[in-house]
Amino acid sequence: MRSLTAMKLAVLGAGSWGTAIADLTSHNASEVTLWARRPDLAKDIAATRRNADYLPNVELGSNVTPTSSLTEALGGADVVIAAMPSHGFREVLGQAADQVPSAAPVVSLAKGIEQETLLRMTEVTADVLGTDTAVGVLTGPNLAAEVAAGLPTAAVLAMPDEDQGRELQPLFAGPAFRVYTNPDVVGCEAAGALKNVMAIAAGIAHGLDYGENTLAALLTRALAEITRLGIAMGGERATFAGLAGMGDLIATCMSTKSRNHRVGTELGKGRKLSDVIAEMNMVAEGVRTTDAVLSLAQRHRVEMPIATEVGAVLNEGKDPRELVPELMGRQAKSEVE
Repeated sequence: MRSLTAMKLAVLGAGSWGTAIADLTSHNASEVTLWARRPDLAKDIAATRRNADYLPNVELGSNVTPTSSLTEALGGADVVIAAMPSHGFREVLGQAADQVPSAAPVVSLAKGIEQETLLRMTEVTADVLGTDTAVGVLTGPNLAAEVAAGLPTAAVLAMPDEDQGRELQPLFAGPAFRVYTNPDVVGCEAAGALKNVMAIAAGIAHGLDYGENTLAALLTRALAEITRLGIAMGGERATFAGLAGMGDLIATCMSTKSRNHRVGTELGKGRKLSDVIAEMNMVAEGVRTTDAVLSLAQRHRVEMPIATEVGAVLNEGKDPRELVPELMGRQAKSEVE
């Protein structure tokens, strides 16, 4: 792999997080291409140096090249950063498969589960590009607008090869963005996907005007659910107490900037899901992920009462006000079960 300052990066996906990462890594790499699905968006970013649709307050550097051509984006890339939402992940990778350089590692930013296959995004990548491709994930408490604004936070880069993780680590690091490594790709990726469902539950509690005690209890039990399923999927317990697990859960469940939290809040206020989604120009991964999470829980025989109640609200039209009686009325048990 070339030296850091000589690297070319390809960021596939020009949403808020993809744009923020393109900006962040442009300070470390020599060239960054930012691929947008829509030609009009790529042209607008090139003309204004800003992504008006998703991250209007960030001015991109001159070494960031927006494009709607996968050939242009991927040509000569040393590292590919996959920032597509989970529901479009396989489609874009399929279109790009013949153009992804064979030696380029792929780092996923997506926090979701493929609905049809129940695969994590690194598994989808291996399925499309082949198992010889080095695949990892960057995750943690990383709200795009805050990262782009230079507010201090941390993330974890999970690569199965620890040496490769350490080699890529400085590529993502910045003065206010501290990056740790972790070989537990399964745990880091599972945590990032599972917490989105819990963020909807936290939003519902906010929309119903419940207090901080409620939120603290909800987050604690949500972490227990995420950890149970994540371990059953093959993750390591310690990962769920770290940035990918507890850190991301806290940020997503407590922030009004979180799309999943926003969906839950509006549902808690009594609005219809279809109306809430229609108003958003960004994807709330938790809405799509909930069914997949519940299917995984059933597959692994893991009890997930909070996720089950969220699923009932999203898919069955259950009144959010019924969640608390349902959860509080469950049979009492030991906290460590």
